[in-house]
Amino acid sequence: MTLTEPTPEPAPALDVFPVVAVVGLGTMGAGIAEIAARSRRRVVGVELDAAAAGAALRRIEESTAHSVERGRMTAEERAELLGRISVGHDLNAAAEAQLVIEEIPEQLDAKRELFAELDRICPAGTVLATGTTALSVTRIAAATQRPERVIGLHFFNPAPVMQLVEVVRTVLTSADVAEAAAAFARGLGKSPVAAGDRPGFIVNGLLFAYLNQAAAMYESRYATREDIDAAMRLGCGLPMGPLALLDLIGVDVAKTVLEAMYAQSHDRLHAPAPVLGQLVAAGLLGRKTGRGFYTYAAPGSSQPVAEPDAHGDIVAVAGRQVRGVGVCGSGTMATGIAEVFAKAGYDVTLVARSQEKADRAKAALAKSLERMVAKGRLGEADRDAALARVTASGSLEDLASADLVLEAVAEDLAVKQELFATLDKICRPGAVLATTTSSLPVIQCAMATGRPQDVVGMHFFNPAPAMRLVEVVSTVLTGPDVTATVLELCTAVRKHPVECGDRAGFIVNALLFPYLNDAVRMIEEHYASVDDVDTAMQLGCGYPMGPFALLDVVGLDVSLTIEKVLHGEFREPGLAPAPLLEHLVAAGCLGRKTGRGFRDHARR
Repeated sequence: MTLTEPTPEPAPALDVFPVVAVVGLGTMGAGIAEIAARSRRRVVGVELDAAAAGAALRRIEESTAHSVERGRMTAEERAELLGRISVGHDLNAAAEAQLVIEEIPEQLDAKRELFAELDRICPAGTVLATGTTALSVTRIAAATQRPERVIGLHFFNPAPVMQLVEVVRTVLTSADVAEAAAAFARGLGKSPVAAGDRPGFIVNGLLFAYLNQAAAMYESRYATREDIDAAMRLGCGLPMGPLALLDLIGVDVAKTVLEAMYAQSHDRLHAPAPVLGQLVAAGLLGRKTGRGFYTYAAPGSSQPVAEPDAHGDIVAVAGRQVRGVGVCGSGTMATGIAEVFAKAGYDVTLVARSQEKADRAKAALAKSLERMVAKGRLGEADRDAALARVTASGSLEDLASADLVLEAVAEDLAVKQELFATLDKICRPGAVLATTTSSLPVIQCAMATGRPQDVVGMHFFNPAPAMRLVEVVSTVLTGPDVTATVLELCTAVRKHPVECGDRAGFIVNALLFPYLNDAVRMIEEHYASVDDVDTAMQLGCGYPMGPFALLDVVGLDVSLTIEKVLHGEFREPGLAPAPLLEHLVAAGCLGRKTGRGFRDHARR
């Protein structure tokens, strides 16, 4: 993923590594050489042979020419920059530098061999940095006689644009070397974050486990590639879905990174999903080959083309007619769902446990509509019409004629089952009964009724009026026409439905919460700080917020409950809730709602 804003021109900081050598001038190495030269440092580039050196220099010349065309530097500045870069194929030239950055292919033996040679060539004070994305920095450093002066500097692609740099220390890296490396990154106009030498460091350690689970989810035919990607974009605000991102990164690159992570962690969640190996063996590596999880207009193209999905064509089934909708509940989700349907022209009966609660819920709905009017998003006439379509009631008997009834009550299976048993007796034959549960088994709600074929999951996201995504969850007994009904209904109320089966977490939570749990484990092991992890995921992946900011918003108690559900269903050791998460919940530190979670919000 890339950021659209260019890296700001850094202030000169030549007291830290005035001469930098970059060994390996592929896309990443050439980018690092360019930004180092922009900071007015002298750069020594080293390639394998004369032909590779010439190609590398042309790559830098083309990149800087584009910068001139876009107004990011003048022709004179470009000439000065190029004058500070020398490119050759003699490794001995690296001895001139105070810092040597390695950017050769991701092969441990090759990197260790290079570092052993650099250790022999370079003066004792030279700092040696590896640009590895996933390999053990410690094992690379062990090939030298100066492990205290070896560090990881993980830049992100494209280096001239991406702001993040992970500064990776081993147990032997000296503190002054780590600080000098961070100062160097800041001098390039970057934002360094400190990380320990763990598989994948911060960003890849969290990102690739998530991508791997998405690939496995697709491989199991739990959901289509389009629905998996749409769910994570619309449900989590991510800039790109996981399968599209795998195609962008390169399926072969992802497989290599995951294999390196698994070799160090032995965590089964890091073992590459078989579909990744199958795609690599077939040469389907993503955008660069024109086909991966998606098919593209041409190799290197970003434009996917329509094609039949591997799941096969599904015969269209007509849905049932829905005119009147019932919503059970009086909380934020219930009133939000009622608002969605009322604004779309449906008559809504909003039922709470008492008439007083129902009236308060309708009043909250009215305030929400009023806010939309104030922001110019809704006309006064439309507001009045929507409100008139909502009937507040304290009796479930008023749902007898509804065509579809959704429950949005407490996330407690016993409470939901009792409600469904009551709805089964009240609602007319053929009415669709839906649960908005985010983690409980839909089938267990369905079996509380005598009509499980009419029960389906409709997982709205909070706030329902604003969030476009709805996960449509079919059980093994849900009738095809019932699924078709809610899919059509979602489209009618301007939501984006995604289909999935009835298993823990559905799509979004099954991919999101293991990622959040992994982040908690990182700080639990004193591997990185809360702020550095959040910064890394925002700057490295373009996420709208880091995992700890998100955990505090969601609520640590809610997160813990979902983690337990996921672990209980899949029995995967890596899904067990991080002990730190359990301890914080036990201490009443639940996030923003209590004023304290991973951060102290009371003082903000």
